Amino acid sequence: MVNFISKAIRTVASLSLVAALALHASAADAQTRSQEGRDKGVYIPTIWVDPDGCEHWVMDDGAEGYMSPHVTRQGIPVCRRGNVCGVMNTDQFFATDSYRIHKAGRARLLNFFQTTGAVSYIITGHTDSRASDAYNMRLSYNRANAVASIANQAGARIADVRGYGERMPAASNNTAAGMAKNRRVEIICIR
Repeated sequence: MVNFISKAIRTVASLSLVAALALHASAADAQTRSQEGRDKGVYIPTIWVDPDGCEHWVMDDGAEGYMSPHVTRQGIPVCRRGNVCGVMNTDQFFATDSYRIHKAGRARLLNFFQTTGAVSYIITGHTDSRASDAYNMRLSYNRANAVASIANQAGARIADVRGYGERMPAASNNTAAGMAKNRRVEIICIR
């Protein structure tokens, strides 16, 4: 009888350890996935908006969830959707090879962010294909960050800032008109 009880205790302890490890791993995986490693393994209580428009929360114990109280019949949260609400031709806002916004452009952007009324914004930068991929990625990201800085000055909430370089052209890079369309910063409004 003592042998049976000892075996049962070891089995329960072993199962408890496996369950605890699985629970810890899944919570850490969810946190790392959702915050893309920005948390460095430390759970930071926060709220953020994903590019798909879903507002998430995470508590300091690693518990994570959606802000939306509405779900589909399958239990999937119904999230706010983002739409491109602004496209800036970067030639009108930035000098060539620069990510400093002209004074008139700053005023137009401040007005845009103060009057649009979105919950948050995703800002993406794009370039034409004339420079190297690495250079274009850096320039597009810096230009998107310059726009995000003005949005912050206007009190707007920024969900994400991305630079795509030449990777998502709006038109062909074979013509001057096409390249001009590709040099842009898109502002996605999440309502």
